[in-house]
Formats: sequence, structure tokens, C-alpha cells
Amino acid sequence: MSQAMSSQRITFRISESLIRRLKKHARMTGRSESALVRDALESYLREVPTSGSAYDLARAAGLIGCVDSARSDLSSTRDHFRD
Repeated sequence: MSQAMSSQRITFRISESLIRRLKKHARMTGRSESALVRDALESYLREVPTSGSAYDLARAAGLIGCVDSARSDLSSTRDHFRD
């Protein structure tokens, strides 16, 4: 079965400027817009970590250490677990 026969359609929103750039690149390369988007998504997903702990993912997202004024014992003091 070909890739086109086994694929699914999805819908998403992108800016007008990105649409113009996509259409221009498709014309210049002679490839379909769908093929370009598929290739870009495949490339992006190859580089994104697909496994790891919640800590690893939060650290990669820049969430670790992003709050300056929180209490340092939030995860270890039972009093904070109420409600």
C-alpha cells in the first residue's frame, strides 16, 4: 500500500506569511506543500527527545529554575500537599 493510501488528513492553522513561504518553496522545488510539511515534521520529530523523565522534559523546555520566589521545600513538606 502506498504512503498516500495509508496516511491520514489533519488540519492545522498557520500564518498567512508562512503559507506564502510554503507555496513559494513548493513552486521553486516542484514538490507539493503536503510533502514539504511532512518532511519538515519528520525532521523536527527526529530531533525532539521522545523519551526521558518528566524532569528531563521540563529541563529541556526551560521550566527548571524559571521561578525565583517559590519555596524550596514544596515537594518534600507534607503541609504543602493539603487541599
